Amino acid sequence: MSNAILESQATVDDQLDENSTSQLFVTFFVGQEAFAVDMSPVQEIIRIPDSVRVPLAPASLEGLSNLRGKVLPIISLRKIFGLDEKVADDTSRALVIDIGQPLGFLVDKVASVINVDKNNIEEVDGISSTIDCDLLNGVIKNVNGQSLIMLLNFDQIIKREFAEMSTLVNATATASNADVDVTSSENEDSDELQLVSFSVAGEEYAIDIINVQEIVQVPELITRVPNSATHVLGLMNLRERLLPVVSLRGLFNLPHKDIDERCRVVVISLGNNSIGIVTDSVSEVLRVPKDTVDQMPEFFTKNSELNDISQICKLDKGKRLVSIISAENMFHHQFVKTALESVNHMNVDEVEEFSDSDADDDEQIVVFRLAEGEFGVSIESVQEIVRVPDELTHVPKAPEFVEGLINLRGTVMPVIDQRKRLNLPSCERNDRQRIMVFILNGVRTGFIVDAVTEVLKVSKESIDVSPQLSGQQATLLNRVANLQKVGRMIQLIDTSYLIDDADAASLANIA
Repeated sequence: MSNAILESQATVDDQLDENSTSQLFVTFFVGQEAFAVDMSPVQEIIRIPDSVRVPLAPASLEGLSNLRGKVLPIISLRKIFGLDEKVADDTSRALVIDIGQPLGFLVDKVASVINVDKNNIEEVDGISSTIDCDLLNGVIKNVNGQSLIMLLNFDQIIKREFAEMSTLVNATATASNADVDVTSSENEDSDELQLVSFSVAGEEYAIDIINVQEIVQVPELITRVPNSATHVLGLMNLRERLLPVVSLRGLFNLPHKDIDERCRVVVISLGNNSIGIVTDSVSEVLRVPKDTVDQMPEFFTKNSELNDISQICKLDKGKRLVSIISAENMFHHQFVKTALESVNHMNVDEVEEFSDSDADDDEQIVVFRLAEGEFGVSIESVQEIVRVPDELTHVPKAPEFVEGLINLRGTVMPVIDQRKRLNLPSCERNDRQRIMVFILNGVRTGFIVDAVTEVLKVSKESIDVSPQLSGQQATLLNRVANLQKVGRMIQLIDTSYLIDDADAASLANIA
């Protein structure tokens, strides 16, 4: 709360005693109208924070922000009152009010804290205002030269704008803690391999997803290790653990390329050891039949410069070749062993603190973008991630929400635009879009997203129950990963609610 308001509050506090009929109010402006709210539930007054948009929420919700590690919904009073939007300036503030849960209400300007005799508060009948009187508790007249100050009823605002908020909190908290098995027995299909594919110098490579610990952005700081091989870029800090980073371009003697925003570090692990390999971009997650995979000829595997690639996957009738990198062969390199030894020497205490038991405190999520927001799903729910074909087959009488059908290795699969599912603005098709494949009610279903950015391990301590704002949002987007240290907020989708029972039956009829 600002110093001026605190001083004002201190002044009026001195004037009150236990028998006083006076009451403290915070006054503020929205547009040309003056309002007041009882001081008691006002926790603080803050500058307008950055926020992330929430799909399927009421239009008056500006988004979710981070307030000292807690998720805070930000609500626009201008939108509730039907006023034109206004760009926030130096006088704009958010009133943080506890209405069962803390909420931030955007106002144009906070005026002061005033002491009002309760006898000066009148009913709202007959007042002339652009504001719906159902949202008011009363009016204060003739205070500090202000002819009319309206008392806002924030409980009524929430009841009207977010009708399901209070009733959904307990139910969703229980649901979010329940163990939901979103995996399929198909994950155990021994006739298939699941691969993470990526590009290096225009060529496509992949590695078995079993060995992929996560995929992260290339950090700004990579510490060079003295006397290391040229293709060892150095060490990076991955959640307080040092990780050797290797350039695949350097390892494969490919032309140098500066790291850009599309480059990713694929963290691969074998036993208790992990290294990061820098790729030009991560493409997709593939499920491929084992009969499409051939072993590399023995002549090539004997060549020390080629033995990192153990298999070749032939897709699209042999037109698309994917080189499969062996994690085991990568860790046999002397330069990798040396880099791992340097980790032990440089920060042995930090390494010893890490143990496999820590994995129980992490959740692995696939992060993707839609519009301007970041979203995530549990990696266990993702069957695969594939490119969007040039054309989708539109089927007559298919449900309206189905964007089209594709043939995925002989199986017809319905595809849904995730933007449409979340009521977000549509966009033109582009090369970065991907189809994320899930199994929903037994039906393999694809959802188009703007881009898949990374696979991320998130501490369960950083995952909160999302504020309950509407029925659909409460079930589909019921959790949020609040990564306070890096200023990110990732909304987590519960894939079991992507399609309701009626729509699932429609999908089954066309799949």
